[in-house]
Amino acid sequence: MSEGSRIFTPYRALGLVSNGIPLAIRYIERRKENLIVTAVGNSFHTYSGNKLILLTVSNPHPSPIVALSADAYHIYTSCDKVIYAWRRGTEIKHKYVGHKADVHLMLPFGPLLISVDRLNNLRVWDIKDESLHLDMDFQSKSFEISAIVHPATYLNKILLGSKQGQLQLWNLKTCKLLYTFAGWDSEVVTMEQAPAQDVIGIGLANGRIILHNLKYDETVVEFKQDWGRVTGISFRTDGFPVMITGSEMGHIAQWDLQERKLASQVRNAHDSAVAGIACFPNEPLMVTNSKDNTVKIWIFDMLDRGGRLLKFRDGHSAPPLSIRFHGSFGGKVITAGEDSSMRIFHKMNNVLSSSLGQASYNRKASKRNKASSEALKMPPITKFTTETTREKSWDSLAAVHRGTPMVTTWSVDKQRMGEHKLLHERFKDKTIRRVTGTCVELSICGNFVIIGYDSGHLDKYNIQSGIYRGTFGTPIAHEDGVRDVVADGLNKFVVSGGENGELKWWKLNSCEEVHKLALEECITRMVLQRDSGLLAIAMEDWSINIVDVDTQTVVRRLYGHRNQVTDVSFSHDSRWLISSSLDKTVRTWDIPSSACVDCFSVPIPATSLAMSPVGDFLATIHADQLGVYLWSNQGCYHHLSLRPLPQDFEACTVGLPSTAADASTLPPKEGEELEELPKEAEIDDEEYKSPEQISEELVTLALLPTSRWLNLLNLDVIKKKNKPTEVKIPKAAPFFLPTVPGLEFKFASEEKADSDKTKVKVARSFEVLTDFGKKLKAAEFHESLKMLMEMGPSGIEVEIRSLDPDIGGSEDLLLKFLEMIRFALDRNMYFEAVQGYLSLFLKLHAEYVMSNGNVREICETLAGVQGKAWHNVCEEIDQTLSLVSYFKNAALINF
Repeated sequence: MSEGSRIFTPYRALGLVSNGIPLAIRYIERRKENLIVTAVGNSFHTYSGNKLILLTVSNPHPSPIVALSADAYHIYTSCDKVIYAWRRGTEIKHKYVGHKADVHLMLPFGPLLISVDRLNNLRVWDIKDESLHLDMDFQSKSFEISAIVHPATYLNKILLGSKQGQLQLWNLKTCKLLYTFAGWDSEVVTMEQAPAQDVIGIGLANGRIILHNLKYDETVVEFKQDWGRVTGISFRTDGFPVMITGSEMGHIAQWDLQERKLASQVRNAHDSAVAGIACFPNEPLMVTNSKDNTVKIWIFDMLDRGGRLLKFRDGHSAPPLSIRFHGSFGGKVITAGEDSSMRIFHKMNNVLSSSLGQASYNRKASKRNKASSEALKMPPITKFTTETTREKSWDSLAAVHRGTPMVTTWSVDKQRMGEHKLLHERFKDKTIRRVTGTCVELSICGNFVIIGYDSGHLDKYNIQSGIYRGTFGTPIAHEDGVRDVVADGLNKFVVSGGENGELKWWKLNSCEEVHKLALEECITRMVLQRDSGLLAIAMEDWSINIVDVDTQTVVRRLYGHRNQVTDVSFSHDSRWLISSSLDKTVRTWDIPSSACVDCFSVPIPATSLAMSPVGDFLATIHADQLGVYLWSNQGCYHHLSLRPLPQDFEACTVGLPSTAADASTLPPKEGEELEELPKEAEIDDEEYKSPEQISEELVTLALLPTSRWLNLLNLDVIKKKNKPTEVKIPKAAPFFLPTVPGLEFKFASEEKADSDKTKVKVARSFEVLTDFGKKLKAAEFHESLKMLMEMGPSGIEVEIRSLDPDIGGSEDLLLKFLEMIRFALDRNMYFEAVQGYLSLFLKLHAEYVMSNGNVREICETLAGVQGKAWHNVCEEIDQTLSLVSYFKNAALINF
């Protein structure tokens, strides 16, 4: 059970690939492969350089990663003034503590690690010993470090770049400043060692790229890109003198160093600034990453030696706005984002994730000319609906776009945007006010799209042909605009919700109004569970109403959220309703009891959520977050004991899931102890256990298998049938230890005689009693009954037969046994088992009961008690059978 939630635990995040921190590459000799390392929030990913497959995901850091670097042995990350060294991408090896501000620059330098923090403090660490080798403070006003590089063949020397534009060459062994370069009156953004000795590539904030010779302090060649700040520099080492630079506009330039000119360029390589750029050693390959959540590998095999896109991994470049599960098995999650794109995420295998493309006014034209794709891009998708019934035949998804009445169709099966753009002729008149589509719904047959507008119109289209098929209402469905619309699971009617809080039922075929229901508040959102016919409606007063669409009445009202409800979703069995709100909480409501049974808070408000059709995961998206976050439903793995939460309940905050499944904390360094985790909310979750006897007035059954009490009278017949025909005794029979009769196999413990006492027994002590007989003789009737119930049929017969005085028992034991039966009948305990034990007793000892007056007298008394108990049971059973028969009456059902 996770802290703060009794149902959902963080599982993993989907769709996160890279952020604005420059990537790092490292060559693994054993694998003969380059690995790509990118930062994603609190974690970092390691990708294969050959196939760009995700290999490892690190455990999350306490806060977002600020800087990233790598060498052949470790991956170095920094966050919260601390630097971590990782092995194999998942195991923390070293930890460097001492900086007083966030570390934003790191450089592995042989056995040393150089780091620079925001306070302009440079430190040199011994990687293995984690000891501080050197500590230097620089004046930010005169020299604020912005870049760092180690010039090749310069032993113990590093080159520092500053925001003031100057460069300084330092000897770390002697801690001396060797030389100061005047600079170029612009901030040094990045520096990279060129293939030529003594030459460093320097990228400036004004777009200039300088190739400078350190030995002679001379500029070899200078370039200027018109795209602004130089964000990255890399050199090809596969035999071609080419330098590659990235810009803050997402363009990539390739410079021919031999001819000293621009060789080629890649426009809009990324939708955001190029964060990192690196060429693979001795290969015609280059990898780039960007804040647009992409990692791309480029190959230089064009005729003009230019590069083309070879492989890429991406996610939403802008926060998603809506999320829904697709299909009856819930294997796919579909999201629509601010970047106007639709994406499919597979909840288990990232390789199966894909993109449906970007919404465009002219898909073919934007595909032919990528430069015009931005101009043809449609507004972001705010709502969408999907249906799987006819997805193999035609489009199976319809989407509403922000600020436009046009609705687009998409094919999930073909993974592309459809050909139809649904727009009524009335909205093409530019003289009327601007109308916006507010909601969309697909019928369960997959044929019809119902679209609602803020003008109050509600139209129906055929999704296969895109032809208009009718309008609900004459001429409009709602006076104040349509907020949401749903279609039932039988293709009979459509339910629309108006802005004024009015619900209307319409016939799907004829578009006629059937019923009207007025709610107390305005409607913001509606979600229908088609299997149960329950309609959840989020209201503007932050409450949730549940309406039965068949009886057309409000059946539940749920109160608890303290801000606007952003989305709601039903569980697969319609027992739970999960809702999210701008108050940063996610609540789970038990619909039968109208009670909130679970509530947890998230750091960032959820803008949309969806429950899997099979109930295993809850998927959420959050404001300003690019990922899709999955929460595991613990009810699929063990029983949950849920109780209504008090009205003043304060939810605990649960961190968003990491990209690593089931990883929640940073592992400690070797030798350190784990810090104590925060305690869970103090809620009494103990499961209620019913007592053995609820009331003495009620008859309680032993709930034993029928073979343990019903067949006691026929035990001799069963033994006769199961008797083996021939028994073969082995030649060397093993030694057998005595065992205790019962269902559990236990050896009989030999009672040790007291050495101080005499071994001679008196005549009255010759009594062969089992453990059951001893309990019975001591009048411990409750314990004796429990012992009988733990035995099998044969063991019970042996115990009752051994009560006979002729074989070791006594008259007193027979009387005690009958008193035990009366004890159980008086208290209505173990009714069916006691009947079986009494029947076997009378069968085995019938002659002794008839010949002994004391025993016969107790049996007569016991008969009256037993008859009274049986009369009460029969009366209750007859009454229950009569009620069942009455409710099953055909006439009553028809009525």
